[in-house]
Amino acid sequence: MVENVRSQTHPLRGFAQVAPVKGLEGFNRSSPVTGPTYVDATIGGKRLRRGARLWSVATSTFKAETYRFLRQDRPTVEEIAAGAVCPPGSVHLPSWADGEWLKQLTAEQLITVKSKRGFSKLEWQKLRERNEALDCRVYARAAAWIAGTDRWSEARWQELERQLAVETRTLSQVAAAIASSRAPARRRTVRSSYMG
Repeated sequence: MVENVRSQTHPLRGFAQVAPVKGLEGFNRSSPVTGPTYVDATIGGKRLRRGARLWSVATSTFKAETYRFLRQDRPTVEEIAAGAVCPPGSVHLPSWADGEWLKQLTAEQLITVKSKRGFSKLEWQKLRERNEALDCRVYARAAAWIAGTDRWSEARWQELERQLAVETRTLSQVAAAIASSRAPARRRTVRSSYMG
């Protein structure tokens, strides 16, 4: 049950802009996202029967997709400058991504486990306790699925870029920016006074 959902009076907010989700394990789903189903909600202390839409997300499917995209070979800076493009689905990491965030993104592994009856099944197993970056990626991907971005045409993406005034750069400009940001590291020499 969805608790304490506040109703919004602003025309751009409210249930139309929110997609409550519930993660489901396993690969035996017909679609990575199903729904919505209508569940009870509490708004302002008042219970509404079937007052919220709930989407079911097959997290295993989107985790497998994420790991497949992370394993893709990407062109080098030189190849990009020569006109090569990143393959579809490439994961472009933000500049602020540190070691902890990357460990969270890759915090699980897919293993095969046997049930008590002897059947094998695939299951995601945590390698470390913190996996919030992976969960955020999975649910952001589910939100994109719900919004229908998988079916958007190239013209629609270009129109969205135009509306948002997104600066578009050629691949050679991107490669030049990457190359200039990679200044050679200076070697630091530390002299010890241990032996006099």
